Amino acid sequence: MSSNKTTDALAQRLDAVLARLEPLLPPRQQTDWSAPAYRWRRRRYLGVEVGRLEPVHRVARIDPDDLQHVDAQKEQILRNTEQFVAGLPANNVLLTGARGTGKSSLIRACLVRFVDRGLRLIEVDKRDLVDLPDIVAQVADRPERFVVFCDDLSFEEGESSYKALKAQLDGSVAAPSDNVLIYATSNRRHLMPEYMRENLETKYEADGEIHPAETVEEKISLSERFGLWLSFYPFRQDDYLDIVAHWLARLGADRALIDAARADALQFALQRGSRSGRVALQFARDYAGRHGLAARRG
Repeated sequence: MSSNKTTDALAQRLDAVLARLEPLLPPRQQTDWSAPAYRWRRRRYLGVEVGRLEPVHRVARIDPDDLQHVDAQKEQILRNTEQFVAGLPANNVLLTGARGTGKSSLIRACLVRFVDRGLRLIEVDKRDLVDLPDIVAQVADRPERFVVFCDDLSFEEGESSYKALKAQLDGSVAAPSDNVLIYATSNRRHLMPEYMRENLETKYEADGEIHPAETVEEKISLSERFGLWLSFYPFRQDDYLDIVAHWLARLGADRALIDAARADALQFALQRGSRSGRVALQFARDYAGRHGLAARRG
């Protein structure tokens, strides 16, 4: 009888310990493959980081037609994405250039255009690119077509995610999955920093590299592994005003209100030091909202 009581007590203590540990363990659930987009998230459990695909059912939608004055870039990335969803050869894409010119929006617009044809988006933070092999392995057998999206991509020296991305693009012994592409945006063309000292005349130093030129080549090579480069440039004043007019019309402004907004739109851009598409949308929201509020107040 005493033995049974001891066993029951141990079982109760064990149940209590397991109940306390359960919240600290990775959740036991399958990936929801019905979502149009996903975020790769790493969580720490008992000192160990575990990554998983978190579904995003409410995606920030933007139609390709809403992106103005980037027609050449839009045509190329939409064509490349259409090839991809059709099961035809397509390239990884690097979008570089001025901030606020529509690089990230254009990638999201691709999802809007092709989601009904099986395109899915996986957003991955730069620091989590070391998990690229795990991400690719999770989706390799899926029928959908996945674009891995990394925004504001750039690296400092010594970052391990640089090597993972380089291998995934072109350089791993494992064949790349044919249902995964990488689309990345960056404000600079070469994703690794380059220093003036690397371009100076080579001098002998006891702890210096024998072939410093190879360091420069290695840094440039990451950008070259993207098959398609799209460059974005600051908008001219007239282009900026066209974009403002487009968004104001989308927000319900009439022609007279749009025409009256030109001076305020330029002042708004001057205050922010940029005539970008992002600034144009911010102004349109503010301007349309202020005038809408004034109309309601009568």
